[in-house]
Amino acid sequence: MAKQLNTRPRATPAASVKDKDAPLKEDIRLLGRLLGDVLRDQEGDAVFEVVETIRQTAVRFRREDDDQAGAQLNRLLKKLDREQTITVVRAFSYFSHLANIAEDHHHNRRRRAHLLAGSAPQEGSVTFALERLDKAGVSGAEVRDFFKDALISPVLTAHPTEVQRKSILDAENEIARLLAQRDLPMTPKERADNTQLLHTRITMLWQTRLLRYSKLSVKDEVNNALSYYRITFLNELPGMYEDIANEVAEQFPQRASSKSKNTFSPFVQMGSWIGGDRDGNPNVNADTMRYALSRQSTTVLDFYLSEVHLLGAELSLSAFLAGVSPEVQALADASPDQSAHRADEPYRRALIGIYARLAATAREHGATTIARREVGPAAPYAAPDEFADDLQTLIDSLKAHHGAALARPRLAKLRRAADIFGFHMATLDMRQSSDVHERVLSELFRCAQVETDYAALAEEQKVALLLSELDKPRLLFSPYIDYSDETNSELSIMRAAHEIRQLYGARAIRNYIISHTETVSDLLEVLLLQRETGLLRNAANSDDEDVELMVIPLFETIPDLRQAATIMEQTMAIPQVRKLIAKQGNLQEVMLGYSDSNKDGGFLTSNWELYKAETRLVDVFDRAGVKLRLFHGRGGTVGRGGGPSYDAILAQPPGTVNGQIRLTEQGEIIASKFSNPEIGRRNLALLVAATLEASLMPHPFNGKHAKKLAEFESVMNELSELAYAGYRDLVYETPGFTDYFFSATPIAEIAELNIGSRPASRKASRRIEDLRAIPWGFSWGQCRLLLPGWYGFGSAVEQWLASGTDKPRRVAILRAMFKEWPFFATLLSNMDMVMSKTDLAVASRYSEMVQDRRLRNTIFKRIVAEHERVSDALTMITGRKERLANNPLLARSIKNRFAYLDPLNHLQVELIKRHRTLMQEGKTDDRVRRGIHLSINGLAAGLRNTG
Repeated sequence: MAKQLNTRPRATPAASVKDKDAPLKEDIRLLGRLLGDVLRDQEGDAVFEVVETIRQTAVRFRREDDDQAGAQLNRLLKKLDREQTITVVRAFSYFSHLANIAEDHHHNRRRRAHLLAGSAPQEGSVTFALERLDKAGVSGAEVRDFFKDALISPVLTAHPTEVQRKSILDAENEIARLLAQRDLPMTPKERADNTQLLHTRITMLWQTRLLRYSKLSVKDEVNNALSYYRITFLNELPGMYEDIANEVAEQFPQRASSKSKNTFSPFVQMGSWIGGDRDGNPNVNADTMRYALSRQSTTVLDFYLSEVHLLGAELSLSAFLAGVSPEVQALADASPDQSAHRADEPYRRALIGIYARLAATAREHGATTIARREVGPAAPYAAPDEFADDLQTLIDSLKAHHGAALARPRLAKLRRAADIFGFHMATLDMRQSSDVHERVLSELFRCAQVETDYAALAEEQKVALLLSELDKPRLLFSPYIDYSDETNSELSIMRAAHEIRQLYGARAIRNYIISHTETVSDLLEVLLLQRETGLLRNAANSDDEDVELMVIPLFETIPDLRQAATIMEQTMAIPQVRKLIAKQGNLQEVMLGYSDSNKDGGFLTSNWELYKAETRLVDVFDRAGVKLRLFHGRGGTVGRGGGPSYDAILAQPPGTVNGQIRLTEQGEIIASKFSNPEIGRRNLALLVAATLEASLMPHPFNGKHAKKLAEFESVMNELSELAYAGYRDLVYETPGFTDYFFSATPIAEIAELNIGSRPASRKASRRIEDLRAIPWGFSWGQCRLLLPGWYGFGSAVEQWLASGTDKPRRVAILRAMFKEWPFFATLLSNMDMVMSKTDLAVASRYSEMVQDRRLRNTIFKRIVAEHERVSDALTMITGRKERLANNPLLARSIKNRFAYLDPLNHLQVELIKRHRTLMQEGKTDDRVRRGIHLSINGLAAGLRNTG
């Protein structure tokens, strides 16, 4: 926290020629200085001096590689008492949060500077993608067809790595707004006022607790997620649509005679798991699903009501001065507003009527209060299409009477929002584990005296029985039988889904995901449960059968991924299933899980098995004549399938995107991507640009280059087998590794945090197999090893090179793979980023918590040796000795952050040692626990993608 405030006027983005990052450094110095001032005000000069001395020493140690400073830092930190420790942890945690705000703002600043300079479109922008497609010979008609049929869906999930409270998010958004103001011309008085307001907001931040004192509920998770809709999605998505429509029209102009009225479908739609994902979460039930949809619906309707109210103020057009269509006049005449003062203002009266209908709709969907009461009663809208049609009526009339410009600022965006969000706002997915479905059906079969032990049947017998039952008109369920709580709960959840669709529309819930899909019967079981609850009607024997929820298999572990294509081929060969797929538009979705496959087989093998599963699925679906949509269950950290979404989509195998993609957004990554509206729009546009390119760009390995791709894939097969063996040998086959992991990482302390409604482990055990992939990756991030994102690659490369007689040729193949194959280049790029955040010196401190010295030394030495092999392999293949050599901005960011993370890591270790010692003595200290949890928050914020 710098002591001096630089009061000189800040340079404008265009003036920052020599050092593009100078404004960022200035922002960080300012926020750091203000945090220091707050610290002095709140805690006193003595505490401020302690924190400042630690900061300066940590910076000197990290940036100058000063061993003496390192020793001094250790002494300073060990001398702290418990209260000082918590204050220091809070100070450095808040600094991480403030540095994130400054960096996000700088990204926005650099992007604006780029646009102002009239530079070429940046890679990742839709404009860049359109220009590439144009040069590649893709026609405008193909591009427009893409936007007619595409579905790109980011799906927000609630997982226990989001450690930020909504109160903190709101405070930080206000700090970001004030910081952005400083780029505008300001008088000295305005600048001083701005600085004072920043000081005030940082004071509020300091006095707002970072941690939750009670366990987060599913309802809390729902409400936290709604913040991002208000901040980003509701406003930015419709605006992005308009931008893209204009960019397509500019790059691929149409003749006036061939222009269609509305060529774009709602190609980006939001999804959510929050309130519907009950896999391993006993807190999700029918009530949480109803709550989630009610809150989503009232949130989007509140947005519509606010926008319509503002439109009523803006569209004050008089019929005496501007013409109006008969349709708008009819809306005005039907309005409850009969004021003589507005008799000549048909648009305003029409909007008052629309507002009244929206208010009635909101009450029907659960709203208890309406911010501004309507003028009079009106019938609710039966469906969002009716609302959208009314808005379109206004737009058409404006365009026909010289008022097209009046539609653009707000009305056109609201019309687009109605298409995107409907009255449900986001599609809520349902998810449950296949073993639960099996237990429920076993009980239904037994009680109906159809089959005494369904679970014991062979797979062929299960399939035959399920298909036979789907053909029968009668139900298995009887209202006169007492079933188990689990069966009653599962059936009530599915009945609730049917009710929700009736109230909020078909898009409210349309997907049912099956975790741990291992057999064909896993999919048929869910179809039968739909039949039991009214979601599947008139099955097999009727031409009018209808299935409400698409049954989506989730393939997660390495063995499951290898069976995915076979299972889908067998499933789609069943006539009853094919008939239902035809009802779904001849489209079927398959979900691939990145997290569990990584924990199961390691980073390299997980990515490769996902790639192979996708290519096999494409072949199977092509032969079946069914369109494939892949749902990518990506995590936050690279070790769970994270990393830049743009690169990841472009790295997909050929034929796997085709305008259809869904992908999860998880944990603190949601805040990182979408808590700032400008950055949020940029991230949404990246998804569109990448999907557009991956769908339409000619693949580089088509035709005569297919042989080269086959060679690359063969090499990857060999590398994957070697990496898999190395990873499994360490994690699952080394005696004592579980004890090492639970001792050398804060996994036990993470499990105590109130940061999610879901338990950290699937079972009450210390087996790594039972541990969820999220806390597994999160724990390795906290101790700065990030092992799931790189372990096994170095030894695999070393062994593969040694297994052949021509090592130079093998090296050349690896370098060609990196240069020419997007999949391999993205794999190494992500690994490079993870390695840049890995710090063995810090990790060694955590290893000291392993009391068995022999175990500690044995395992940590293996980890260090593999880290060296990975680093050497990356240098050899990429030709870059320094990590992130091709991303200097991120490299500088990480380097600058490390100085502020070092004290947090050191203090976390000391606090965990104290905590565990007290636990052994049967004691606890809430201040120590709070310090640990604060350090977890600060490190997660500082590393940004560790969840």
